[in-house]
Amino acid sequence: MSTFQELGLNEDLLKAITDLGFEKPSEVQQKAIPLLLEEEKDLVALAQTGTGKTAAFGFPMLQKIDIDSRTTQGLILSPTRELCLQITNELKLYGKYCKGLNVTAIYGGASISDQARQVKRGAQIIVATPGRMKDMISRNMVDISKIQYSVLDEADEMLNMGFYEDITDILSHTPEDKSTWLFSATMPKEVSNIAKKFMFDPTEITVGNKNESTSNVSHEYYLVNARDRYQALKRLADANPDIFSVIFCRTKRDTQKVAENLIEDGYSAGALHGDLSQNQRDLVMKSFRNKQIQMLVATDVAARGIDVDDITHVINYQLPDEIETYTHRSGRTGRAGKTGVSMVIVSKSEVRKIKSIERIIKKQFDKKEIPSSENIVEVQLMSLANKIHTTETNHEIDKHLENINELFADTEKEELIKKFFSVEFNRFFNYYQKSKDLSVVDSRGSDRDGGRDYGKQSNDSRYFINVGKKDGFDWMKLKDFLKEQLELGRDDVFKVDVKESFSFFNTEKTLQEKVLAFFTDFKHEGRFVNVEVSEDKGRSRGGRSGGRNRGGNDRRSGGRNRSSDRRSSGGSGNRSDRRSRRSDDSRSDRKFNDSRGDRRSESSGSGSDRPRRSRRRD
Repeated sequence: MSTFQELGLNEDLLKAITDLGFEKPSEVQQKAIPLLLEEEKDLVALAQTGTGKTAAFGFPMLQKIDIDSRTTQGLILSPTRELCLQITNELKLYGKYCKGLNVTAIYGGASISDQARQVKRGAQIIVATPGRMKDMISRNMVDISKIQYSVLDEADEMLNMGFYEDITDILSHTPEDKSTWLFSATMPKEVSNIAKKFMFDPTEITVGNKNESTSNVSHEYYLVNARDRYQALKRLADANPDIFSVIFCRTKRDTQKVAENLIEDGYSAGALHGDLSQNQRDLVMKSFRNKQIQMLVATDVAARGIDVDDITHVINYQLPDEIETYTHRSGRTGRAGKTGVSMVIVSKSEVRKIKSIERIIKKQFDKKEIPSSENIVEVQLMSLANKIHTTETNHEIDKHLENINELFADTEKEELIKKFFSVEFNRFFNYYQKSKDLSVVDSRGSDRDGGRDYGKQSNDSRYFINVGKKDGFDWMKLKDFLKEQLELGRDDVFKVDVKESFSFFNTEKTLQEKVLAFFTDFKHEGRFVNVEVSEDKGRSRGGRSGGRNRGGNDRRSGGRNRSSDRRSSGGSGNRSDRRSRRSDDSRSDRKFNDSRGDRRSESSGSGSDRPRRSRRRD
């Protein structure tokens, strides 16, 4: 079916489709709409983000409900406020000629009483986030006991966000004979389980292969040392002057920090995460849609509501914890028939994840080198030349030409061009002329080190610490513990190797004094934590390393018998004397779960000599 007229939609919906400029249905719309219009049945639809899933369930629901009734007949659950509002607005546009239609959005961060009033006015369709919907049901503010259609949109994301119990509770208040339509980009086990529990003999349609990425997106990865991640991000941005991108980070704190660093370095950037108020998020998204922001740094959850068709790049500053989430990220670009690029910045320890993602999305990644300084300078120069070449002349400048011509009367054309372009050229040339090559050699080592070299010339320090698996640590928990206690960035602690009763980790040598000083007389849960410089330069051992013989029992019990190398590195005097002298030290009472802000800038370069980007104001 090549037209919407062939799908069986009524005239009111076809008029709205014409107004919206839709020319032909997408594949998921061609498969889902006729099926849902013809009969009452449950449906599982698997399709990537940006393929028109909202219209695939929106048009059939609008055609089937009784607009003359004030009873709630349709319920659509979505994972985030942004997506909830997006679906609501789209349904209103689809039903603009359906007189009496009331589509109400229910989500957190807004007045619950106002939303309840809107529902009572007669909302035939409710679009809701699970948390707020459950709250309103418990307060008897909404009645969904007579709905005929329920939609679980972005079902995989809702389950990843921990909404399984909320969804179960909400659907328990709905009729058993309703039709349930589940739409998802991926099909993990959790989505399969929810389909079995809440649906009866569902029909399944798949656009492409399950979890497969759209063919409009190319996938690239860039291998760098973990400490160079932010510098690599800046180079990728500089090598693509017309970039309009979403940059994904794993945590809210990393998202805010990266955005702040980009803004400080002169880039047109903004942050989108759950700690922002609804008003702040709306302002950020408005600026992004208007392209006043070129680089939107976002968490996976916050990005679910991004509905912008001309995003050129998705940059994975950090890979997601769940491999399937990569599909959602890459789906932010290559929408509405356009092409896009999904870039991944990885350290050596993360390269293995690329292969796992390739198996999931059924696409190959191209390994690319971080752009060199020469490449960036050339790209920026030609970008400026093209902008000048295509700029329309503003004749208001004519009245100033006499003075300008007089100033350059003795300047040859070629020299004038050189001077003009040097204004832009010098910024990047001066910054990048002494910069290092950020790309590293690809290897499939299992180290969690961010690609560092542990040879004789290493600038890293290796430490022993007397906590391990028996203390409840794995490598990630220990890394987070050290990062928070020492107030370091995520990439400042690496090569974490956790054993049963002790562990090893690395930092830059410049941090050695700080690390050793901090862990002098430091207690965790009532026992002393002992940190010493180790001679193990990254080799994973089953026991003690470096030939030291101080007694394992003492270490496992939190003993403080230090070696001479520790005393020379910052500890001095008798251990018991120091302990009694510092018994009232506040660090001795420090709790493991102290939450500290990461005060470290993720950028290794934040000086005044960096090139400042001109922010777009179009």
